[in-house]
Amino acid sequence: MRPVIEALLAGLPFGILGFHAHNGSEYIKHKVAKMLHKLAAESTKSRSRQCNHNGLAATKNGGVIRKQLGDSHIPQRFAVEVNTWCPEHLNSNHNFHRPCRFAEDITDQQGTTRKRYPRDRVTTPVEKLASLSEVATCLRPGVTLDTLRSTATALSDTAAAERMNRARQKLFLSINPRSRKAA
Repeated sequence: MRPVIEALLAGLPFGILGFHAHNGSEYIKHKVAKMLHKLAAESTKSRSRQCNHNGLAATKNGGVIRKQLGDSHIPQRFAVEVNTWCPEHLNSNHNFHRPCRFAEDITDQQGTTRKRYPRDRVTTPVEKLASLSEVATCLRPGVTLDTLRSTATALSDTAAAERMNRARQKLFLSINPRSRKAA
């Protein structure tokens, strides 16, 4: 688990302030805790048998991972291929090209606050990051908004999606090769 977390952290353009993990022992081992302590990141974990504590992870699994990789079991022997595909194709497409809706809070006359997702607040995660004040102070050394923007504009959104889909098809064919003959 530690090498996967290290790879994830290395792929982020900013430092980590907190790490919330599932209650499984693979996430709270001493080596992972030591690594997070070195980063000065707060580590929290969900409570047992409290399904609503992992809403963010469940949302990402349903809306991103299962949508791209499906619900079928992928054998562990293909973990290296999948773990290579994700940062090279899925993460870059998701962070630089996939539109996301960002909420705004609306308070009505009774004082009830509701979330609204207006169309004018649809943007990519990197565009949202760039819109935040003092974002330059949060970026890791060597990462600038210009480098993030140049990565985002290197491919059009459509070209990035097509590239990701071709790579996913190649990944799936390596996991489950099929005969080229007609049935």
